Amino acid sequence: MTAGDLAKYLEEWAPPGAAWEKDNIGLQVGSRGVKIKNIMLCLELTEGVLKEANDNKCNFIFTHHPLIFHPIKKLDFQKDSNSTLIEKLIKNDITVYSAHTNLDFTKDGVSFELAKRLKLKNIRFLEPEEENQFKVAVFAPEEEIEKIADAVFKAGAGIIGEYSACSFRTKGEGSFKGSENSNPRIGKKNVYEKVSEIKFEFIVDAWKLNNALTAMLNAHPYEEPAYDIYPLKNKNVNFGAGAIGNLENELTQAEFLKYTSRKLGLRSFRYCEGNSKKIKRIAVCGGSGSDLLLSAVSSGADAFITADIKYHTFHEALGKILLVDAGHYETEIFSLDAVRKKIEKFLSDDKEIKIFKYSGVTNPVKYYQHKGVT
Repeated sequence: MTAGDLAKYLEEWAPPGAAWEKDNIGLQVGSRGVKIKNIMLCLELTEGVLKEANDNKCNFIFTHHPLIFHPIKKLDFQKDSNSTLIEKLIKNDITVYSAHTNLDFTKDGVSFELAKRLKLKNIRFLEPEEENQFKVAVFAPEEEIEKIADAVFKAGAGIIGEYSACSFRTKGEGSFKGSENSNPRIGKKNVYEKVSEIKFEFIVDAWKLNNALTAMLNAHPYEEPAYDIYPLKNKNVNFGAGAIGNLENELTQAEFLKYTSRKLGLRSFRYCEGNSKKIKRIAVCGGSGSDLLLSAVSSGADAFITADIKYHTFHEALGKILLVDAGHYETEIFSLDAVRKKIEKFLSDDKEIKIFKYSGVTNPVKYYQHKGVT
């Protein structure tokens, strides 16, 4: 199996088109054509991760945070730490691949995995993506519709939530008159024709539109297929920011804080009090998600867990919602478990490739606690 094979599989789950437009995701260093030996998973690439990857003969490293985010102006192997890592990766023939905001914004990605860690039920996106889908309507003879449908569904169209191969079909009558230069499949050139047709409609994500159209046109019998493309304002239930769900049993605020500490393995964290004595409905966003505060409040959440919260944001939340800053690393690290499960499923028939999750901690943030302070 090549790095490209694995990347293609992961991108079916967390497509690049779902990522923030300024993000640098996908292949960072190496080649999609390299044959994978073993795989290392980490939140970000460090010297420790690279050493452990080498020790375990891993030539493919998956990171959540991109190794290369800003444009590289120079590679100074003596002074710059990122340049040094790149040098070692090249010398050791190691490929690095990153899934960042596309993993943040996908179902069962970063925020969903955080919600699952807290044992939330009925998880959905806190803020679903909007205006990133199209509806396509194409007209064709009834006997050709299944061929067209099969083609566009294989191209990734027709997915709504947990349902695939979704479409709508309407019978009608089409008309046309081909010119002298036409080559009609039905009827004759220069003759006005009427034929029974099916209007076949399906939804497709924006980043799959071109592939779906190509598949549709290749499967269509007509010389000049008629079709319409409509941009949609629908909420996309498969992609979005944050997540929200319910605890099985409601807790007091004090109980919930202890519960959060235990479930996320936190020794300390920052928070401000909300307005609810009982905590049941929980919003989360792995990493920096304080811009979703208003969505969390308007969604009826009793508590919101995220990271990198500013002082004034705590003031904004005070008395409205229990706001918890659980740490950037701490709210994202569980996503590697979801990635591992996905890759294990993909490798179910390949027992030679091993998957390793970095055994150390790449979090640069430390908490100083002085017992003498009262």
